[in-house]
Amino acid sequence: MALTQQFARVTPEYLARCRESALDSPGAAPNGDPPPDDVLDTDWALWGLCRYCRGTARCAPLHAALDRAVSGDADIGFLDHDEVYDGCTDPPRLLAPAAVDEFTRALLEADIDQVLALCAFFRGARLRGQCVIVWID
Repeated sequence: MALTQQFARVTPEYLARCRESALDSPGAAPNGDPPPDDVLDTDWALWGLCRYCRGTARCAPLHAALDRAVSGDADIGFLDHDEVYDGCTDPPRLLAPAAVDEFTRALLEADIDQVLALCAFFRGARLRGQCVIVWID
């Protein structure tokens, strides 16, 4: 089983619906996946970029932002469920809209071609005021 970095951009309302669904369902399942267009599988590319940035002084701010994006800020809790989380890594975590904004700014300032898809993904979340769920699959 390969582990790849996953992101899903969602609204705070979506998170609230998932939380309520998890509380109401017998197995605590959050019931509901984000639309496929709002999910980003960076495969292994993000970790290579993190490694590159770690060794390059001019990329230090981007490395800190990438590390935060990969780790997330807050444990979501209700997404710690068998259908979503297999227990091999940290459970899904959250980047709130303010963190998405900070990360997007770091990506835009980096001007590195390899981050274009990641930048567009986060820019879309920022423009919509969405959160981003972070996990490894």
